[in-house]
Amino acid sequence: MSPATVPPRPGAPEWDGELIVTEREVVADGVVMIALGCPDGSPLPRWDPGAHVDLVLAPTIIRQYSLCGDPGDRASWRIAVLREPESRGGSRLVHDSLIAGSTVRVRGPRNNFPLVDADRYLFIAGGIGITPIRTMIAAAEAAGREWTLLYGGRTRGAMAFLNDFDDRAPTWASSASGRVVVTPQDEAGLLDLDAHLGAPDPGAVVYCCGPEGLLDAVESKCATWPPGSLHVERFRPRGDAQSSASRFQVELRRSARTITVERDRSILQTLENAGVDVLTSCEEGTCGTCMVPVLDGIPDHRDSVLTGAERASGEQILVCVSRSHSPTLVLDL
Repeated sequence: MSPATVPPRPGAPEWDGELIVTEREVVADGVVMIALGCPDGSPLPRWDPGAHVDLVLAPTIIRQYSLCGDPGDRASWRIAVLREPESRGGSRLVHDSLIAGSTVRVRGPRNNFPLVDADRYLFIAGGIGITPIRTMIAAAEAAGREWTLLYGGRTRGAMAFLNDFDDRAPTWASSASGRVVVTPQDEAGLLDLDAHLGAPDPGAVVYCCGPEGLLDAVESKCATWPPGSLHVERFRPRGDAQSSASRFQVELRRSARTITVERDRSILQTLENAGVDVLTSCEEGTCGTCMVPVLDGIPDHRDSVLTGAERASGEQILVCVSRSHSPTLVLDL
């Protein structure tokens, strides 16, 4: 299916259609890289480092995976997926069902983790969190910017794309030497965050992707850094995403309707029950698909996508998990 056959809808991702698996490669213990292309050879939309796509693996199973290939490659999109022992079905389906020649519906790309311009970058990756970081490092290198990578994992064998970054690898011998710290937990323990985050660096930004424990630790270490220094991407929702709350009203400005969101229902569920079509995917506040403009009111943000500044502005809300601090929330719907 060609991108031109699926015209974009307002608020929809750039592209939505069937792609074919053109390559499949095991890149670490339990990690498979999948290359996806258009069956008719049509070029895919461009994307920037940090972008992800949705894979519609089953009617009720939609998962987000970071693009980890070359943004300039219009022939294929590449993702790397870790088989999760406690998978809800997504990683299992990717590993067991997506073989060369099979097709899967894909939506995107979408970018909630964009690479901002900076003098220096500190990249921190834990396990499969290396996937978006990989493309960011390539972009920083191409721009001639200073960068450092802290890459941790359970074992060397479980760390995807390690040969790209290990300073013993010939492909990065000249550019990565001294800038990459590879820390397999079974050999050296946890990443030494204090050595790199102990003192704020006003000219640097920090990008971190990985398990929740690593993200929490990095957020704590960066608490004294200048605002906007830290950028994180989460695989799972924050712990407060499903906390209890009071009922409130949602006014739909364009629809001239007002609906009540009960204590035990999300804004998204209430909108869907009222027949209001909102594009959604993860329903956990981690993908950004259901982001809606806020015209008035005070959002109670419970997502894992918006930055601190974006939350403070109150201009957007992820309706799958967030609620309202004010009695009425006015949305551009």
